[in-house]
Amino acid sequence: MKFINYPIVHFSLLLTFGIITAYFLPFQLFNSFILLLITLLLLLIFWLTARKSLLPSITFGVISYICFFFIGYFNYQYRLPSFQPSHYSHFYSEEVPILLQFKILEELKSDPYNLKYIGQIEAIQGKIARGKILISIQKDSMNSDFAVNDILLVSAAIKTMPIPQNPHQFDYSKYMQTLGVYGQIQISEKNILKYTHGSITVFGLAQRFRNFLLSKLQSTSLETDERAIIEALALGQKKDISKELYSAYADAGAIHILAVSGLHVGILFFILSVLFKPIKHFRYGNYLFNILLIAILWCFAFISGLSPSVTRAVTMFSFLISAETINRQSNTINALFLSFFVLLLYNPLWLFNAGFQLSYLAVFSIIWVQPMLYKYYRPQFFLDKIIWDVLTVSLAAQLGVLPLSLYYFHQFPALFFVTNLVVIPGLGIILGGSLLYIILSASQSLPTWYDASYNYSISKLNDFIRWIASREDFLFKEISFTEAKMCATYLLIIFFILFCKKFSYKKFCYLTLSFNLLLGTFILDKYKTSISELVIFQSNKASMIGFKQAENLVVFKSDSLKTFKNAYPIKSYRISQRIHNYTEAIIPKLIKHGNEVVLFIDSSGVYPNGSKIDIVILIQNPKIHLERLIDSLKPRLILADGSNFKSYISRWQRSCEKRKIPFYHTGSKGAYNMEL
Repeated sequence: MKFINYPIVHFSLLLTFGIITAYFLPFQLFNSFILLLITLLLLLIFWLTARKSLLPSITFGVISYICFFFIGYFNYQYRLPSFQPSHYSHFYSEEVPILLQFKILEELKSDPYNLKYIGQIEAIQGKIARGKILISIQKDSMNSDFAVNDILLVSAAIKTMPIPQNPHQFDYSKYMQTLGVYGQIQISEKNILKYTHGSITVFGLAQRFRNFLLSKLQSTSLETDERAIIEALALGQKKDISKELYSAYADAGAIHILAVSGLHVGILFFILSVLFKPIKHFRYGNYLFNILLIAILWCFAFISGLSPSVTRAVTMFSFLISAETINRQSNTINALFLSFFVLLLYNPLWLFNAGFQLSYLAVFSIIWVQPMLYKYYRPQFFLDKIIWDVLTVSLAAQLGVLPLSLYYFHQFPALFFVTNLVVIPGLGIILGGSLLYIILSASQSLPTWYDASYNYSISKLNDFIRWIASREDFLFKEISFTEAKMCATYLLIIFFILFCKKFSYKKFCYLTLSFNLLLGTFILDKYKTSISELVIFQSNKASMIGFKQAENLVVFKSDSLKTFKNAYPIKSYRISQRIHNYTEAIIPKLIKHGNEVVLFIDSSGVYPNGSKIDIVILIQNPKIHLERLIDSLKPRLILADGSNFKSYISRWQRSCEKRKIPFYHTGSKGAYNMEL
């Protein structure tokens, strides 16, 4: 791993380690700033004293590394709301309506009931404030949508982002924090007191131009699914893709082509490289070649709306294109890490963004692993060279993102190489054709034959994806993969590649150690999931109680007509707990496990008098006199799930306080887990 000796790699890794440390172990901003100043001062002193030496001292190198660690630490911590005096979180009380002025920064995919945007707070109650916020506006109350840079004055209550209320649930609040969003408002048109068009920005122009192109596509004769794919491929707009089609692309291992990112920018770079190759024969041709490529890639980012994922990808390839001038792998890796370093300096929150992680891991793996794979076979003909190129690139990229994909998506499409073998060679034609289609439709000069033929081509692509997705025997779903497994798998992959490149006893020891570490994570995970527990899930629509014993799960439910196996919140719990045997049953009156006796009281309000009960669980609004129940059963805990009325909850809570019995409400505290 020769590239590990390059300073930019060291600095990037230390910057990353500083950001991660600040994420898990934050302390006072002032202290981290002082430590950063001290290391910078020490670095300057040692540089002044050692600059005349032929070899830098070890102390200078150590202080340099510490300095970059604290740069990452301070840079992340400085972005947190608690360390920004002007952040809006310091100026409001939750649930109290206040006057807010904000500018719309980005339009998000809407849900069936609300338009959604990310906005930048500008003022609260007339006082200057800052910070990003999630905005939900009721669709039924709106006559038209808002655009990027529009400024709104509204009366609304800022609410914190909801935290997960069930075990192993996707944490939407953490995801929004990676975007710098820490609060939300829900409004209708009546809450909007005033709105104006803000000053024009490059980002606003990009969004407006993309919306113009989207409107032109709407007026063509493309079928709905085909138009949605073109919008996603060329303009980064995924909100019109149907749930069925999106799932098919995910199951076929082709979901990456629907998100404009490094793959699309890389393919566009390849097409442009071929088209502009003759320029290199002129004087200063290499410089002109690079300038043209970078300029066109940024134009592509502009028509894609300058979304963060596209901007990051184009920035990354701008550095990589510059490295192509020297045409050495070491410089390409240096350029990759330099772009990584610069982007994290600009926004350290991107480190925790799944798209950012997947993009860099895929590109790094292609640069590092693909040349090694390519050496195992030397193609003799043009066709097998293309097939071998695609296959080795796909394998290298998949190897780089596999552990992370398993962690985030819990599935592995085994036919990904078949999909990529067909899609990736044709993606350049499809992407180029999509851009041409958009240009022709925008200029109102789209030929009928091109319209029909392109619609047919995209429909056949969709049919192929659906066919691959239908091969369910080759799609491995519901794979439980923890953070520990992910990290241990990456260690194993790294040492395995190093071992394959050059055998040595030391590398073999590292490989064995990493394998044992991964094996240990599986053993630990099996031990954790072997514990029996009773889980009262939080749901406002139905009562769901999970009774888990090792890898067996029984879900007791109140509605006999519904099944919850693949529904929220049971599915994520099943996957994380590695459940192999799943059954459902109607909620019983009693559950006994060991010395614990759990009583369920439903809407009938019936319970056995005089029995000794440890835990009472109230579901479906039972009409009972709780104090009499407590005197009769003497439980140690009263619990109510989300299916009960709020008025009942308040009354029961007062009764428990009076009798000094602990009361737990899943609607306010989340699901209740009890080990048995």
